[in-house]
Amino acid sequence: MRVQPAAPQHHVQAVGNASARSTLLANEFWFMAHDDQTGRPRLFESALNHGLAAALLAELYGEGRIIFKQGRIEVLQPWPPRDWLQHVVLDRLIAQPQHSDTRTWLAFLAASASEQVTTRMWQVGLLRQQQVGRLWRHRTIHVPTDMNVAASSWARLSVDLRFTRRLNSFDVVLAGLALHTQLDTALLDGASLAVRTHLRQVVAQAPPPVRDLLADVSSVVGGSVLSHRT
Repeated sequence: MRVQPAAPQHHVQAVGNASARSTLLANEFWFMAHDDQTGRPRLFESALNHGLAAALLAELYGEGRIIFKQGRIEVLQPWPPRDWLQHVVLDRLIAQPQHSDTRTWLAFLAASASEQVTTRMWQVGLLRQQQVGRLWRHRTIHVPTDMNVAASSWARLSVDLRFTRRLNSFDVVLAGLALHTQLDTALLDGASLAVRTHLRQVVAQAPPPVRDLLADVSSVVGGSVLSHRT
């Protein structure tokens, strides 16, 4: 069933301090899924977009606004989050209560997740706009303003997994998104089979609602991988 909620209108905020630190899951996943210097994607488009969509939903779960259960999303608390993008996503869920299928929402949110997360990061100075191309073929890309900030989640998660350290709840979800969007291949490049097994064990021990979300992400991305290869 096609979801067609009306998006609330939000004004673009002024760009913030370039040293602003990302603390939101979708922002962190964006950094992990892009080169920390050039901003070039490490994932093919569908995997990236669905990963960002899942991260936005996971942010609302972390805020106690929604829960995932057996392939469906249930709204628990309808009051607006402080973050404008979380507010947009929650409003869409509330506006269409007849649509609760998690995969449906992943597909719908994936259509705009990249643009919206990029905008949110640009607003606080985590990304800067850069013109590339020649003459009439100019296009705008977004590049991290601070390479150290952009690389921090990637470095932290890669090292913690390789040394089999205990992950906090935030990084468990981030690791799950990496695994189920197939970003783990690059994240753990050169790592032993034991390290890759450890990653899967960590994700398998996530709370049931997180596992439900990740299972749907895996299914959606897996299907898009087959389409991408054919």
